[in-house]
Amino acid sequence: MVGTVSCARILQATSRARLSTFSLKRSSHLARHFSSTRSSNDIALGQQLHGFLVEDIQSVSELKLKAIRLRHERTGMEWLHIDRDDANNVFSIGFNTSVSDSTGVPHILEHTTLCGSEKYPVRDPFFKMLNRSLSTFMNAWTAHDYTQYPFSTQNGQDYENLQSVYLDAVFRPLLREMDFRQEGWRMEREKDLGWQIKGVVYNEMKGAFSDAGSLFASRAEQQMFPGTTYQYESGGDPQVIPDLTYEQLKEFHARRYHPSNARAYSYGSFALAPQLQRVDTVISGYTRLPPIEVPMDVQPFGEKMVTEFGPCESASAGDKQTKFSISYLANDMRNVYETFAMSVFSGLLLHGAAAPMHQALLDTHMGSDYSSNTGYSPFTRRASLTVGLQGLADADIPMVEQRISETMARVGEQGFEQRRVDAALASVELAYKHKTGDFGMRLMQSVSTGWFHGVDPVEYLRVSENVERLRADTGVFSKLVEKYVTKSNHKLKFVMLADPRYMQGLDEKEHELIQTKLAQLSPGDLDVLDAKNAELAAEQGRTEDLSVLPTLTLDDVAPTARRFAVDMGVCAESVPVQWRTSATNGISYVRAINAVRDKYPELWPYMNLFCEALTYQGTRSRTMASIETDMRLYTGGISFAPFVTTDLGNLGHIEAGISMGTHSLDSNIERMYALLEELILQTDFTNESRLQALVASMATNMYNDVAGSGHAYARRLAASTLTPEMRAVEALDGLAQVRFLGDMRRSGDLQHVAKQLENVRRVVFDRSTLRTAVTANASG
Repeated sequence: MVGTVSCARILQATSRARLSTFSLKRSSHLARHFSSTRSSNDIALGQQLHGFLVEDIQSVSELKLKAIRLRHERTGMEWLHIDRDDANNVFSIGFNTSVSDSTGVPHILEHTTLCGSEKYPVRDPFFKMLNRSLSTFMNAWTAHDYTQYPFSTQNGQDYENLQSVYLDAVFRPLLREMDFRQEGWRMEREKDLGWQIKGVVYNEMKGAFSDAGSLFASRAEQQMFPGTTYQYESGGDPQVIPDLTYEQLKEFHARRYHPSNARAYSYGSFALAPQLQRVDTVISGYTRLPPIEVPMDVQPFGEKMVTEFGPCESASAGDKQTKFSISYLANDMRNVYETFAMSVFSGLLLHGAAAPMHQALLDTHMGSDYSSNTGYSPFTRRASLTVGLQGLADADIPMVEQRISETMARVGEQGFEQRRVDAALASVELAYKHKTGDFGMRLMQSVSTGWFHGVDPVEYLRVSENVERLRADTGVFSKLVEKYVTKSNHKLKFVMLADPRYMQGLDEKEHELIQTKLAQLSPGDLDVLDAKNAELAAEQGRTEDLSVLPTLTLDDVAPTARRFAVDMGVCAESVPVQWRTSATNGISYVRAINAVRDKYPELWPYMNLFCEALTYQGTRSRTMASIETDMRLYTGGISFAPFVTTDLGNLGHIEAGISMGTHSLDSNIERMYALLEELILQTDFTNESRLQALVASMATNMYNDVAGSGHAYARRLAASTLTPEMRAVEALDGLAQVRFLGDMRRSGDLQHVAKQLENVRRVVFDRSTLRTAVTANASG
């Protein structure tokens, strides 16, 4: 077998591989389908365009974009357009949907608007548009304070089609009662079970509330912000969802899904003026409404401790099922610089082997992992900082509290190692230089929360200014600790104890709720419900006329795919290399895969653990704390992940193995390859203390994921009986993996695990099965 010792050096050699050159040229016909003449240079401050007034124009050179803010003069609707040379154009329409109860009305409305509109009376238009569109993204989501409907595409006609579907869905939905009953909740009689409560959102939130981690985070936040909109569950509490009426849903839509309450976002290379004209046509009939006010600012309550009960987790030992966290009220999230500083502080405090809290809490094995709410949360009007553990024994809570307090005090007094601070800021800067295909979507997500709270969204785009300000802000982290921790006037200690009867209790509460509802209905009312349920079933089985939906034609689609120039070659005599030069903003990218085909099936269950261990265990000569700092200083991260795919040359076989990826500034290429080589060749799997913590964390997190993604696990398990690929996927990422990690944690035989991980390293890092791809700056 070819030795693994040359594996990372081969990756480095790919940077010099430019053999067997060939070029693929883009046709002028193709260009017409992927770009549009941009006219932002013709837009001036104070200009009126199709009912919109241009209020602000700013260039952000570091991101190579121009931000244009507009307001619809008749309704007050705000619009942020990001003009940037990017073919993947984005559009989103969003609304402030802060709540005053836990009925889940914005969540149910998000679902119900997608059950058909006046112009497009078709259920689930996103799904129905999949084979009529070239979209790169379609979705909708409900956050704390807002609901958004974003999409992206590279095709101009597709962009116009999707924009029409989205605008009609939100402003002119059918909002039929049967859709409310399908998506929200309804009473339905089942032959053997009697009357049941059903509904898409109702069942979705039952799943969320049966997940211990999700429940813990939700309940802690509700306790943290009494008297505000955040004391309610915006997604809906299953015990409260049935209080929502159809009339309340329609009223919420009429008031909230209004242009006066809306934010529109567009991004990319498509011209702005035609978009403004299309939207103005839809909203020009509306008149401006006053802003909606809901309580968002919490009154400090000093310090309090709350204990609640939640479900058990079989991934944890029977006596270590408790969750505990301490939350501190932090800054007003509208202060952009302080929000940035707190985000950096949270990362330095919590994440990575060198983080003080990681060393104080996780390295001690008192708990299996951080609690699900641990971290800095800038998604409420007043942000919060939380530190906690899950998988605790009740008796360890005082010790956890003491260690959190002592660690906070030490950080406040000593700060962080300057090299770690430099590494954190370097990673922030590199992240914004790193342009992915979903860059426009990520920009939207980064500005949305603040924008809906009245912050100028462009402030969030000036990352370099915040980085430089933080570098010059002497003692900033000590000041933050003193301001929001040491002198905190609002601190919550939250405990969740595992109750073996918790799920049974939920069933009993649901039964009581059903009986309460039934007691309010006459026999005639029940007959009406039966009739409505029959009507819904008939509607669900009806064949829809999909021809009403817009669709691309062949004339709208380029006859050939977009092509890019690449070089193909080999290095080290046998390793295939794909080389591409492009405008990468001074960043070099490396990806590699090692495929072992369908050999070594006994090692597949270890692949996930192996990949995680490579960036967790540390090496024979260095701790992971030291390595992580170098990774942040010199790279955008190094990732390892298992992959499985069907062998297209033989459909009865698979390719399985490890993929690797990393990127860095051109000036740090040598350091990047050295780090990659160190992780591949020197990771120390025999460090049982680290391995124990990693196995416990993975087992707990994967077990918790089952509650919220049970359908996905069921699908993988069923598919595992059909194809070799899905059989391997089940071993890697299905219920088999959940059982495997749980059994490993309970057995405690880490010496055997370490030997198996060494076996994985031996078989997957083999240059005879290595393939690489390198992308580098065109001017490099």
